[in-house]
Amino acid sequence: MKEQPNQRKAGQRIAKVIARAGLASRREAEAWIAAGRVAVNGATVASPAIDVTGSDHITVDGEPLPARQRTRLFLYHKPRGLMTTHADPQGRPTIFQNLPRDLPRLISVGRLDFNTEGLLLLTNDGALARLLELPSTGWLRRYRVRAHGSITQDRLDGLRRGVTIDDIHYGPIEAVLDRVQGSNVWLTLGIREGKNREVRNVLGHLGLGVTRLIRVSFGPFQLGELAEGEVEEVRTRVLREQLGDKLATQSGIDFSTPRPPAPRKPRHDEARRDQTRPVAQQKPREGLKHRTSSDHAWRIHEEGQRTKKLHRRFRGTRSDREENSQRNAKAQTDILTDRKGRRVTVDRYRQTTEAARQDDPSFRHKSDHHRQSRSAGRRSGMPPRRPRDKS
Repeated sequence: MKEQPNQRKAGQRIAKVIARAGLASRREAEAWIAAGRVAVNGATVASPAIDVTGSDHITVDGEPLPARQRTRLFLYHKPRGLMTTHADPQGRPTIFQNLPRDLPRLISVGRLDFNTEGLLLLTNDGALARLLELPSTGWLRRYRVRAHGSITQDRLDGLRRGVTIDDIHYGPIEAVLDRVQGSNVWLTLGIREGKNREVRNVLGHLGLGVTRLIRVSFGPFQLGELAEGEVEEVRTRVLREQLGDKLATQSGIDFSTPRPPAPRKPRHDEARRDQTRPVAQQKPREGLKHRTSSDHAWRIHEEGQRTKKLHRRFRGTRSDREENSQRNAKAQTDILTDRKGRRVTVDRYRQTTEAARQDDPSFRHKSDHHRQSRSAGRRSGMPPRRPRDKS
């Protein structure tokens, strides 16, 4: 019996289409299919080995599949201490937990180890991610390495021919000795394969212990001045130019879909109109945190009400002291003559003796001076002076 040809051979695997829509990864989509949550044209699909086209109606849990998104690529400065995965079995923090909430569902182009930092490419297109991480693409990944130990440039030049460690062959590696810093060395390495822990294994084979590993470039994309933890999207024109026609055709990227609208920030008049509403109906403003009375334990019953704004009292400045001294002074009217012989009336202020004493910090009352001198004599151990006998 002849096997009937597949009518949907020109389409794509259903798990790939679901992942391309941004709902889940391919592996998660295959699990959804096995659980009977996916249907095509009203019929539940039991196997992921089925191709679909644009004319097929796909639903997940009864909801239609979202439209395919435009291909997008992001540069991410990965910090140390994050796993490059969507879910870690050991509960360690992941990069996707630290990304901004307004980004679409993304997958990483390759991986970086838990303690490796630097440039990581993120995209919403699984086919593009798979193509860029293949060694056959030929994109160079460059790293800055700080390692403990000593080595010469001649030994590093031997890595250009590749090296085999524990029956694993690593391809040609470009290695340059930048500088020696005490018992450490700084190196720049360029690899094209990106096997698991390739840099650490190769340098460990040379007797070096890697203490810091930073990826500074991936193909034509550079880390540059991108701050740690920041994300920057590559413009469509730049992405199209860097990929070229060959890679764009192989990955099947889509630049025809309209770009999703950016989240609109409220205008000034809208924010002002929102402030006139009751507190419970106001929208939270980005970058600001209204302090409510529930922030204090003794005001927990007033939750939802804003606390009163605290005002600082003005304690006065140097000019206030000058005004006070003028109030304590007595005004005396006098008449002067200017250069043209005109009579001018002026007010002269002369401080009273009591006011001068209050303003002069060097003035001390006689009794205070006598009291201080007596206390100083007691502290020095000198006997008190006895009055002279007049008899």
